[in-house]
Amino acid sequence: MRGATAIVGIGQTPYYKRGTAPEPELKLALRAITQAADDAGIDVRDIDGFISYASERSDPAKLMPALGTRECRFASLVWIHGGALAGTLNVAAGAILSGQADIVAIYRSMAEGNSQRLRVAVAQNDTSSQYLVNGLDSPAQILALRAQRLMEHHGVPRSALFATVQASYYHARNNSRALGRATEMTREIYDEARMISEPYRLFDCSRENDGAACVLVVSAERARDLRQTPAYVLSAPMGTMGGGGALEENWRPYYATAGQKELADRLWRESGYGPKDVDVAQIYMNMDAMGIGSMIDHGFFAMEEAGAFCTLDNLIAPSGRLPINTSGGDLAEGFIHGMGLIPEAVRQIRGTSVNQVPGARLSLVTGGPGDLMSSTALLGSADTL
Repeated sequence: MRGATAIVGIGQTPYYKRGTAPEPELKLALRAITQAADDAGIDVRDIDGFISYASERSDPAKLMPALGTRECRFASLVWIHGGALAGTLNVAAGAILSGQADIVAIYRSMAEGNSQRLRVAVAQNDTSSQYLVNGLDSPAQILALRAQRLMEHHGVPRSALFATVQASYYHARNNSRALGRATEMTREIYDEARMISEPYRLFDCSRENDGAACVLVVSAERARDLRQTPAYVLSAPMGTMGGGGALEENWRPYYATAGQKELADRLWRESGYGPKDVDVAQIYMNMDAMGIGSMIDHGFFAMEEAGAFCTLDNLIAPSGRLPINTSGGDLAEGFIHGMGLIPEAVRQIRGTSVNQVPGARLSLVTGGPGDLMSSTALLGSADTL
């Protein structure tokens, strides 16, 4: 599967404050899918595969009449929540290589005015009883426990958390789509923000927005003849280690990180690359400490190195050691369950990001950290194959 498929089209609606989108989820999804087809130079009616994840409600049966779909040959909803983000690329590759589909749309749409709060959808019927009986009923509360462990036991300083926030807002200032583009993040603003769940303050947490995003995946052979520079899928593993799943509090030794160590090991084996080869990374940050945990699991630095590695200069484009979230990411651009990260990973390969890393060849995108199951993916340019 290495390099056998590629992303050839991307589409995004504007981000809206949650509950304020002028259109329902279905129409937002249609807009994003249509934009992705236009971007690739593909007739939207020729899309024959649809994949989403988590609690997506804009299912293919609803999309097809408006898109004019000629034939739907494959459809899938990847289980779990934001952890499934990058794993959708794995499913798309399997569908294409097995001949079940030729053009697959991967999308996510959210409009809380005509559905429900994302945190409710995530927690509904899926929050373990050991949390609920102790008054923990939101992802922020649960992940705050892990952040405390990361900081108090493993010694990761708060300065590392602030650096990820500062880098996200630094990048957002150049992005006209980013909802946080007007905020010049200072330590004073960060420290004085209201507490959400200790140690998380407001800016440590992802946004929660209305909007939609889509990427189109085709075979590598077909990608060569299309309009845009392809971003090849080098690896996109998903899953969890023993002790994960519904026994998530039994993760050892990864409780304080992201539960992605085994996934990252598979990623490097399958792609033939390692953490030192990565040019730029879109790190899913439902909460910033979890994003740091994801970087640790991927081998970019060790626990004891987090403070020294996570500085503004190291985390920003164009010349940081590991520029992250170059569109502003989940913290500063907008958050539709992480789906905005894949289009930005593709832009870096194309060379069209508003915060471009010069000559970016390898672009990482991670799924939601700390989820019951998760995923990660490495995209590459043609010369990485």
